[in-house]
Amino acid sequence: MSAKAEDIEQKLGIGQQSGRIAIWVKYLAVAVVLGAIGGYVLFATAPSQKVQYITEPAVIADFDVVVTATGSIEPTNLVEISSELSGTLKTVYADFNDRVSKGTVLAELDTTKFEARVAVSKASLDSAIARVAMAQATVEDAREKHENAVRLEERGVTAHQTFVSLRAAYIRAQAELQSAIADRALAEANLDLNQADLDQACICSPIDGVVLDRAVDAGQIVAAALSAPVLFTVAEDLTKMELQVDIDEADIGRTKVGNKAQFTVDAYDERIFPAEISEIRFAPKTIDGVVTYKAILTIDNSDLSLRPGMTATADITVAEVKGALTVPNAALRYAPPVEQEKDDARSGLLGMLIPDDASQPQRINDKSVWVLQNGEPVETAIRAGANDGRITEIVGGDLAAGDSVIVDQRND
Repeated sequence: MSAKAEDIEQKLGIGQQSGRIAIWVKYLAVAVVLGAIGGYVLFATAPSQKVQYITEPAVIADFDVVVTATGSIEPTNLVEISSELSGTLKTVYADFNDRVSKGTVLAELDTTKFEARVAVSKASLDSAIARVAMAQATVEDAREKHENAVRLEERGVTAHQTFVSLRAAYIRAQAELQSAIADRALAEANLDLNQADLDQACICSPIDGVVLDRAVDAGQIVAAALSAPVLFTVAEDLTKMELQVDIDEADIGRTKVGNKAQFTVDAYDERIFPAEISEIRFAPKTIDGVVTYKAILTIDNSDLSLRPGMTATADITVAEVKGALTVPNAALRYAPPVEQEKDDARSGLLGMLIPDDASQPQRINDKSVWVLQNGEPVETAIRAGANDGRITEIVGGDLAAGDSVIVDQRND
């Protein structure tokens, strides 16, 4: 560097400032190293945290195994009443919640056209009956002429051609009688058909029950050409209802006809209703990849507090466990942390600066529980049975009533 440049640096104080920065950097580095060493010594020599185990005793208890399912309340027999005929509704007699008996007239179509068709059919039948009578008279006349011709033909006193003509006339008369009889049968069938249409113009209830829904009003046109419209919905007996629930495929194997159940509905927060499974259907139902099976539960609705369509949540008792050795379900999930060996590369100062998870909770055997004996956890083999979501039945193993099973732990 030239003398001129050094003179400029001295005047500006650049060299002195760089020296001071270097000294402070050295001091800072020494402080960091000393702090790290002190922290390592402190933590390395600190006593380990004491583990406190949370336990509960294994006890003899009774419990029920329950399957929960949701569904809706429906009438045992629900009938949708339609009209096979198209026409204009002349009168509607039934309304919502009306109690009806079998044969009660719910509504009636305008019968003007149907009555006219019946009248025409009756006239056609009368005409056909008259033609049958005329044909019978013709047959009788032709039969007598044919019999006389036969006798004359046998004596040879009449021309053969005359005999042939009379025989042909007799055969034609018999054929005309058969045709007239067929026409009469056709006229009778047409009369029966038109009379049936006239009778169906009266829309009646096929059962005793209650009208749940009315979808028509007087003056409305009913078009039954493509599909029969639903005019009324009648429930047979609201005192005996059924609860239709969907049971998950994982639970269907434990569920059977005759299982007792109880259910709740939103309308009555604190009331529990009894029920019983009367049917489990084989047909599956798949929604969003979840497979369920329909179960039918019979219920008593004598007080009419339950209404069709209510959503219900049912608890179905699939097993009753009595006097069983039980443990909390948390004991089956617990496992003490497993200490992992630290390798040399991560020990010392590097291990302190970059800590590693020294312990990970691992379950060595899901067929065991951990029992606290003399302050230490001891793994005990078991064989688990049924559970109700809170406790599990122990059906085998080395566990005894009163043993303190570990359900959790905390570090003090």
